[in-house]
Amino acid sequence: MMIPPFGALVLDIEGTTTPISFVHDTLFPYAAEHLDDFIRQEQQELGEVFSLLAEQAQKDRAQGLDAPAVQVSDAESVIANVRWQMARDQKSTGLKQLQGKIWKAGYEGGELKGEVYEDTVRLLRACERASIPVCIYSSGSIQAQKLLFGHSTRGDLTAHLSGYYDTTTGPKKQAASYELIARALGLEPKDVLFATDHIDEARAAHQAGVTALLLVRPGNAALPEHDFLVSETFEPLIAHLEA
Repeated sequence: MMIPPFGALVLDIEGTTTPISFVHDTLFPYAAEHLDDFIRQEQQELGEVFSLLAEQAQKDRAQGLDAPAVQVSDAESVIANVRWQMARDQKSTGLKQLQGKIWKAGYEGGELKGEVYEDTVRLLRACERASIPVCIYSSGSIQAQKLLFGHSTRGDLTAHLSGYYDTTTGPKKQAASYELIARALGLEPKDVLFATDHIDEARAAHQAGVTALLLVRPGNAALPEHDFLVSETFEPLIAHLEA
């Protein structure tokens, strides 16, 4: 596999740096289990999140979806809406911020540890030696990203990361999001490499001029035919950096 030169690396999390099973079998169930009590107990501290959820509910309902309406002063309406979103694996900013806050309690209490692949750690170290900045771009909130890498099964990895991007930058399936990230990094899109497990994200990155690498990890969804770089691990990237 011929990897073109790149000046920055952007990494997806789920199915890329981290087993997809950790997200679906550990993080999501943890948030669902603690959702009701967390919202009721922390209601006074969640005003901004409630407002985001209310705005999203209005948008969803305007599109004809059966999203439960949200009253920012009513915790039960928030719970109903969030459970509706979670059942559909929505990627809304309000939902992701709320999940991040629930996970924060789990990480800080020692109930959660962020799982990362062993080759992810070696890739981060190889990039550091090569003076290549590494950033994360995930639909999970920036807070959730920092928690996962800061409380990982392989220690605190945040020192190896230069930045974090989430849905506040833009949807991961839109080219404009990758253009914004490249601009924030002070680079042309062609000088950025983005690694992901999702074909639509790779297509959006490519449309923006960013080089995309698709990861085929255990448990990842099967990919249709494509012309992108593809690998089962980060080993080719590590070898490229150490050449």
